[in-house]
Amino acid sequence: MDVPGNSPVHDVAPDASGAGAPPAKLGRNVYALGAVSFFTDVSSEMIYPLLPVFLTTVLGASAGFIGTIEGAAESTAALLKLASGWWSDRVQRRKPLVVAGYVLASVVRPLVAIAQNATQVLLIRVSDRVGKGIRSSPRDALIADSVHPSMRGKAFGVRNAADNAGALLGPVIAFALLSWFHLSLRAVFWLAAIPGAIAIVVAIFGIREVARTSAAPGKKAELAGGMGARFWAFLAVIFIFTLGNSTDAFLLLRAKQLGVPVALAPIIWALLNGVKSLSNVPGGALSDRIGRRPVLVAGWVVYALVYFLFARASQSWHAWALFAGYGIFFGLTEGTELALVADVVPKERRGAAYGWYYLALGVGALPASLLFGVLWDRFGSPVAFSVGASLALLAAVAMLFLPRAAPAT
Repeated sequence: MDVPGNSPVHDVAPDASGAGAPPAKLGRNVYALGAVSFFTDVSSEMIYPLLPVFLTTVLGASAGFIGTIEGAAESTAALLKLASGWWSDRVQRRKPLVVAGYVLASVVRPLVAIAQNATQVLLIRVSDRVGKGIRSSPRDALIADSVHPSMRGKAFGVRNAADNAGALLGPVIAFALLSWFHLSLRAVFWLAAIPGAIAIVVAIFGIREVARTSAAPGKKAELAGGMGARFWAFLAVIFIFTLGNSTDAFLLLRAKQLGVPVALAPIIWALLNGVKSLSNVPGGALSDRIGRRPVLVAGWVVYALVYFLFARASQSWHAWALFAGYGIFFGLTEGTELALVADVVPKERRGAAYGWYYLALGVGALPASLLFGVLWDRFGSPVAFSVGASLALLAAVAMLFLPRAAPAT
């Protein structure tokens, strides 16, 4: 059954927590979670881009083992996002899981500095992703619980903008510490503990639990039930798009083909994160005003256009322009997708809904990258990018036919 109360303008589903006139401000939780995301990403991105070099040159790990580390880490996170989201629905508390996830990740992440072999890095990296798996779904559900439905897109845009700003600043700080102050990799890893500690303090003292209406007596939160056919239809469309959304490492490889020097790879990556951060809030707010569906479709069309142009690009400046355009895609879709999940499920199912959403992304990511890689190797990069663009257009068309919720009575 679809969630009633859908606005013909916004295509959202207000609930009791959002009754009445929308507030003028987003509220404390949105900004607190944005700050936590910012400092966490600064800490993470001071380490993550340096890990392959550290593993291969310092610890002597193979490329295959690096792939094992990342595969194990992301798979673990995807499964935990479902479990933690469902559990936050069941116990009707989000903050403990959010704080626990951030604390675990921030404590274990800098321990890479004392790792003596690749296996220890594997354990640390998996523990870091366990923290992400624990916090992600309850965090997004808490944001949805904290704001009026008419401001959900903007709220998620604020958090994503902060997250992407941290992803921009972290590598810049690491570059400065290595190049200007000539610190060792291990010293940079230790210094990453500073923004991580700030994130923990903000999470503990800045985030507040949101009181929610208890479920019916004797009724327990289900893992997959009670979300409505519209949610599962949306998830199917998301999965179609994800099959064409391979790892962004291929974009960097294509930029190298077009003549962008390897030394400038961090700069073009910073450009992408900068555009993402600048466009997240306007994109999310736009979905509040004109509806989730048109903004999401527009974002996927932008993605398809960028991929089609990557297939036909021939000069290095094309790569710079297309990376900037790719950032606009994220601005239009990141907050909109998260807001739409909250729009179409009952509030007591939000945690599990976000878990299923993240699981769909995680399950689709592996075959997407494998397919793209095979097409690239056998037929060349233009064919691979064209197939990715076609799947994005297919998802956009499917989104246009997604069932609408029942009109407000």
